[in-house]
Amino acid sequence: MAGELQAVYRSYSRAACDERVLMLMAVNIQSEVRYDGLEFQLYCAVPDAPWALAHLGQYEQENRPLPRVNVVPRLYSYAWVGVIVYALVLVGVAYAIASGLWRPEAFDNGALNADSVQNGQWWRAWTALTLHVDANHLLANLGGGIWFGYLAARQLGSGTAWFLIVTGAAIANLLEALLGPASHHSVGASTAVFTALGLMAAHSWRIRLPLRLSWARRWAPLIAGTVLLGWLGTAGEHTDVVAHAFGFIVGCLLGATAGRIAVQRFLNRVPQWLAGVAALASLVVAWAFAMAQ
Repeated sequence: MAGELQAVYRSYSRAACDERVLMLMAVNIQSEVRYDGLEFQLYCAVPDAPWALAHLGQYEQENRPLPRVNVVPRLYSYAWVGVIVYALVLVGVAYAIASGLWRPEAFDNGALNADSVQNGQWWRAWTALTLHVDANHLLANLGGGIWFGYLAARQLGSGTAWFLIVTGAAIANLLEALLGPASHHSVGASTAVFTALGLMAAHSWRIRLPLRLSWARRWAPLIAGTVLLGWLGTAGEHTDVVAHAFGFIVGCLLGATAGRIAVQRFLNRVPQWLAGVAALASLVVAWAFAMAQ
């Protein structure tokens, strides 16, 4: 290369210099690499130096490695409050029916009967969440609901999380009853368990979207949630797979929505105790309709 030269880049790596030679060649700037015994230097003609430096700067900016980001989401205290109320509601309803404190037909009035829902008895979508056929059924849903509900409450707050879980599970029950055959019957809080799982998974995914993370770290919550749905949601005899799938899908939609910044700001203005009371009130109102039949 003839004429006066100016060094525009230096590195201990020959490969790094060769890479930039090709980049400059692409914009019609001639350059060459020399070694001074300590490091490699990239030279170009003095008139081309300002343009070479500008292109090299842009190249460095575009190829800067993504910084490591430690995701530290806000975690709420008192997540245990919601799971205690959840356990008390399920055990309390089971005891009231088994001991005869409620009318004998209370179970039938509260079960998810698709034909009845299709004929206007919407409250069954809520009351069915609190009913169980036996102790094993109750214990399984207590365990799953406490675990996933606690984790969701840590992310969203106890009141907000349980309002979304109860509402989302009821919506899932309504969808199953309205879209399925009129002969369909079901009971149990498992729909709420998988709504909590979907809520937690999608909310974790949504709050990671703006962060500069690898795709694996960004999508990990949704992938893990789907794996757990397939693993836990299809196991056992007489498992209502459709209800579990609907619960998970509705939970995902609610979680993704709750993770949006504008929605987060709105939810933060609603006191946690008020959201929790609203969740409990929806069950009380539903049972009031059921017992009035």
